[in-house]
Amino acid sequence: MRNYYLLISCSIFLLSCGGSSNSKQPHVQIRTAAGDIELELYPEQAPKTVAAFLSYVDSGFYHNASFYRVLNDENQSSEADRSNLIQGGIWRTNQKKASSLPGTPHESTQQTHILHKDGVISLARTTPGTATTEFFICIGPQPGFDFGGDNNPDKQGYAAFGKVVNGMDIVRNIYARPENNQSFDPPVPIYNIVRK
Repeated sequence: MRNYYLLISCSIFLLSCGGSSNSKQPHVQIRTAAGDIELELYPEQAPKTVAAFLSYVDSGFYHNASFYRVLNDENQSSEADRSNLIQGGIWRTNQKKASSLPGTPHESTQQTHILHKDGVISLARTTPGTATTEFFICIGPQPGFDFGGDNNPDKQGYAAFGKVVNGMDIVRNIYARPENNQSFDPPVPIYNIVRK
């Protein structure tokens, strides 16, 4: 009987140690003028994208960045597939740095299985492999950004790599701010992005 209790105790201990994978899923905090947003990143599913993003975080590139773009139901043409997101990075505050960086190899949702659902963060890009410091956070499900989706003519989608785990109310607050032709007016300052 004593061995039985010992076995149960050991099993509970091992489960409590092994059951948490948070150490494998780094967290970062986007510190904004509207409040803080905490992200959980998925390096096992999107290793190249997460490594690139964390390298920008660790290099201090996001110090004095901004959320500068919004897509909502009112500011897109009626012919286009509608998207809902907020976009941020250093494009408006340090365009020279943003354009000087090499692109990140594209990891599509077909590879990572991280779909563009509410609160998912993804890298913005033009063609596959050109993504750098610019990112967006989805407001509601955005299947058009997944592999094969209609929001990009090349059908490769965007590279999702994490999600908001704290502060989705802040994301929605930013989303609802005044804009002019898809640009926040004024942009929402990002003081920094740091590891938690």
